[in-house]
Amino acid sequence: MSSRRSFLKQTGALGALGVSGLSGCIGSVTGGSDSVNFLLTPSESDVDIQQQYQPLFEYLESETGVTVESSVAADYAAVYQAFKSGQADLADSSPTIAIQGGNEDVTEVMGIRVAYGAAKYFSIMTTTPDSGIEELTDLEGETIAFADRLSTSGSLFPLYMLNQAGLDTGNAPDGEPADFTGQWSDHATARETLVNRDEVVAAGTGAFSTAPHVPEDQFPQQFLDTSAENDGDLGTADPELQLLAVSDPIPRAPIIVRSELESEMKSSMTDALTSVTQDDLINEDLGEDQQLWFTGVEPGTVEDYQPIQNVIDTLGISLGQ
Repeated sequence: MSSRRSFLKQTGALGALGVSGLSGCIGSVTGGSDSVNFLLTPSESDVDIQQQYQPLFEYLESETGVTVESSVAADYAAVYQAFKSGQADLADSSPTIAIQGGNEDVTEVMGIRVAYGAAKYFSIMTTTPDSGIEELTDLEGETIAFADRLSTSGSLFPLYMLNQAGLDTGNAPDGEPADFTGQWSDHATARETLVNRDEVVAAGTGAFSTAPHVPEDQFPQQFLDTSAENDGDLGTADPELQLLAVSDPIPRAPIIVRSELESEMKSSMTDALTSVTQDDLINEDLGEDQQLWFTGVEPGTVEDYQPIQNVIDTLGISLGQ
C-alpha cells in the first residue's frame, strides 16, 4: 500500500497555468453540456498530478457519461479565480478555497478526501537538530519556510501555531509577518529549503511532507492515534528533523464543484465521487509509490471546515483575492 510519503518522491513535469492561461484553454471545455473541467493544484513541485488523477477522471466518465478534461493551475488563488469566472467546474482544493467559495456562493463541497481511513490530518512545524531552536518562541526574528500562502496545513495552521505561541504574524499570509520572515512555496520545497538553506531554521508543512523525517517518540499520542502518517515510517527518512509543534486534527482537503453547474450533473458526479474505492484510483501504468495520496472520498459540506474557519478568524485573514 502506498502512502503520501512515497507520493512526495516522484519526479514529473507540471504544466502549471496561471489565471491568464486558464482563460485561454478552459472556456471551450466548460461550454459543453456533457463535459466538465477538473482543475488541479500541484501541492508538490515534483509530481505529475494529471497522470495521478487520470484513474479518477476515467472513473467519473464511466459512472456519469460526462467527459472530464483537466488543467493545472499555478496555485490556489488561480483555482479560485477560475471558479469565479466560470472557467472551472470541479477541483482538488484546499479547505480555504472551499470556505471562501462557500461564503461567496461560488463553490460547494462535493466530498472530503480520505487517506487510509483517516479523514483528518495534521500540520507540523519542524527544525533541524542543530538549529538551536527548541520551541516556537525561539523563531522570533528567524526565517521560516511555508507551503502555498493559502495552504491549510502548510501556511494557515503553522501561522496559527506561531500566533498562539505569542509571535506577531502581522498580515500573513496575505502580507508579511511582523516577528519573523516567511518564505512561501509548496510542501516539498519548504522541506528541502529547511534542509539545504542555513538561513531557514524552521518549516511549516503538512505532516505528509516532514513526519517521516521526525522520530516517532517526538510525536504526541493524538497524532499517533489519528494520523495516516503513523504507518511505520516515522523517523525513517533522511535527514532527521526535530519536531517543534503539531496542530489539532484538520479535516482533509475537499473536492469542490462550481455552484452553478447544472444540478443533475452535479448530483450524479457527487454520487459517483463519494462512491469511489481505492481500487478505482489506481493507475496501472504507475508504480506503487506513484499513486494518488487519497484512497476514497466521503460525503461532506463546507460546515465540516468550521475548525479552519476559526483559525482564519483568529488570524484576521482575508481570503478575498
